[in-house]
Amino acid sequence: MSLATRHHRTIHHRARRPRHSVASPRKSLVLTLLMGLFLAYALVPLAWLFINASKTQADLFSGFGLAFGDSFALWDNIMRTFTYDDGIFLRWLGNTLLYVVAGAGGATLLATLAGYGLAKYAFPGRKAYFAVILGAIAVPGTALAVPTFLLFSELGLTNTPWAIIVPSLISPFGLYLIWVYTLESVPKELLEAARIDGAGEMRIFFTISAKLLAPGIVTVALFAVVATWNNYFLPLIMLSDPNWYPLTVGLNQWSEQASGVAAEPIFNLVLTGSLLTIVPIVAVFILLQRFWQSGLSAGSVKG
Repeated sequence: MSLATRHHRTIHHRARRPRHSVASPRKSLVLTLLMGLFLAYALVPLAWLFINASKTQADLFSGFGLAFGDSFALWDNIMRTFTYDDGIFLRWLGNTLLYVVAGAGGATLLATLAGYGLAKYAFPGRKAYFAVILGAIAVPGTALAVPTFLLFSELGLTNTPWAIIVPSLISPFGLYLIWVYTLESVPKELLEAARIDGAGEMRIFFTISAKLLAPGIVTVALFAVVATWNNYFLPLIMLSDPNWYPLTVGLNQWSEQASGVAAEPIFNLVLTGSLLTIVPIVAVFILLQRFWQSGLSAGSVKG
């Protein structure tokens, strides 16, 4: 067999090889280990919280933190958490839900309306307004806490729910997200066609634009809910009546009972309350995960 014939058969044999083997995904051991570390970083604190919430006050300091105690007292701790101090935990839970529904819900509505208006309507000073909003994103909330407190103190609104709800209504970051999502998901031609058919602006927004903006609205709502649910510093300086505390401030008050002259440590209830506190947030994320992922990917790929 000649050299040319062998070379021809070799090329023909390589050409008949299936191409899918070349495009098969490559596994990276380093990337797998790195993702494993991230997974452990996220799950180990949750496991520690669950394990220690199942311990009695005595077992908390008598063994390893990631090992269960002598008795599994999770249900007893839950019942004591709901009944301790005349059921103040339920009051704090209700306050937190009030702040989330009114504050985060209002922030989502206002951010949606304002972001949509900035993206789809031309009016004098629009660029200046948008520049101010972008600048507001860079200002940390802690820097505004003291001026906000002084303002609400002059208005006589401190130690009331309005001191938490009204500041929570402003979400510059949420407005920016809606603005970006509106530009990518709401075609101008669709709005013009609706106007030609005689539809008003409010009808266009609620029947057409709102449906297209649903993933973005859910994304903004999730960020607002988490921010309001975990809000600690603002309620700490605004509220002095425990009956208006959210869960964050209330559980911190329970934790501080371990120090002082009449110390009454209830760390097992603090940990159980913390576990109960994260359950609603986890449930919301699981239920709205597909909308959240869709909202985050808006604008990354154009059809």
